[in-house]
Amino acid sequence: MRPKNNRKQKVPSALSLAAAIAVPLALTSFIIFNFGAGKRYRTLPNKPLWFPPLWLIHLASLGSTFLMSLAACQVWLGSGFNVDSDALPLYISQVALSIVWDPLVLVIGSARLGFLFCVVHFGTLIACHWRFKKLIPSSKDLVTPCLLWSGFLTVLTYKLIDEL
Repeated sequence: MRPKNNRKQKVPSALSLAAAIAVPLALTSFIIFNFGAGKRYRTLPNKPLWFPPLWLIHLASLGSTFLMSLAACQVWLGSGFNVDSDALPLYISQVALSIVWDPLVLVIGSARLGFLFCVVHFGTLIACHWRFKKLIPSSKDLVTPCLLWSGFLTVLTYKLIDEL
């Protein structure tokens, strides 16, 4: 006999997974719309060609958030957060650190502090990459582009220290 509650068990998990993707995306979108104007960044004199436009920075940040959310969902579905007690706090730290760049660098203009946060964020992503790879090997493929983006943003922020 099949259990009657099988459908009821799948609905909350689907809602939870949707929330696990939607909440970080909503936080990132909120930060971008409220703090992402970046008048100082747009008006930089002698901006190198490799400095991306703000719309591309924001789009890449949203993409990175989406990929990390998908990787976390893979780990969650594989019960990885129950197996490795460090995986969930690392992921939550990564989400928190990823939304700090816009207010710090674009609004406050503190590229030095922004660089420090970028370095810590990059280290947290490396730790997430290691933990997620150990739990669900395919999740590392989703984290790798986020590592590349975070590394680029760290270099960009370092170059902004003298400019802002």
